[in-house]
Amino acid sequence: MASGIINVYKERGFTSFDVVAKLRGILHIKKIGHTGTLDPEATGVLPVCVGNATKVCGLLTDKDKVYETVLHLGVETDTEDATGKVLKNMEEEALRLTEKAVRDSITGFVGTYEQVPPMYSALKVNGKKLCDLARSGIEVERKARTVTIFSIEIKKICLPFVTMQVHCSKGTYIRTLCADIGKKLGVGGSMESLVRTRVSVFEIEKAHTLSEIEQYRDENRLSELMMPVDVLFGELPKRYVKKETFRLLQNGNRLMDTDFEQAEAPAEERVLVYSPDGRFYAIYQYDEAARNYKVYKMFGEEKE
Repeated sequence: MASGIINVYKERGFTSFDVVAKLRGILHIKKIGHTGTLDPEATGVLPVCVGNATKVCGLLTDKDKVYETVLHLGVETDTEDATGKVLKNMEEEALRLTEKAVRDSITGFVGTYEQVPPMYSALKVNGKKLCDLARSGIEVERKARTVTIFSIEIKKICLPFVTMQVHCSKGTYIRTLCADIGKKLGVGGSMESLVRTRVSVFEIEKAHTLSEIEQYRDENRLSELMMPVDVLFGELPKRYVKKETFRLLQNGNRLMDTDFEQAEAPAEERVLVYSPDGRFYAIYQYDEAARNYKVYKMFGEEKE
């Protein structure tokens, strides 16, 4: 089977690991990896890398994301979402908030801010997952991390609920953002629901459920779902090696500017490198000191 990335629509009730396990059965391939966890109750875009594309999993995890979420003001839970135990209920106070106060508080989070990861998360402290410690009744100190909220679009305010679209950087916990907004308003808050609508170039409108993917397999149309790895790096220039220097690319050797089909001014950073017949092989980075290109990430040919 060819390598590529499948834009999966993760349905409610599945963990990200469940999706990978089910896809292994559907595709009959072991080399599969997801690109960032979604909570079981969350839905939406979950890009899954297949074959050699698994090498890009870490790079995809670093991409920005867009979510649609419903903030429940006045209800504070131990998990910061609707699945947790209610710790405080101030809904009556939340109902008395003005729309302006709510909007001002939410828009105040646009930009960078220091976010403390929730206890109910997959992050590890001293080798142990925070969520496992939390389930054992143990709470540990977590270091705040700098995250970026690129934008928040408030779609609807119907107190105590607020529907909003959040465009954020990697590592952002939307339920923690909801809790932080509630704290800022003095009434507490939690995340009622979450849908991930975009990860990098992967959009929810073009995502496929597991049952749809299974149908594509039965119809021998899986290739239609596979997106090539290089679509993630459309902003990078493309370079094609000459036939006589193709072996250098295959072996991951350094490349000179004269090794490419068209000699151009050296790129300042990274370039996508292809075989003479147009197959994507690697991302190379220009080494200014050596005045040549070195491998940044090698993909090569898929081995059966």
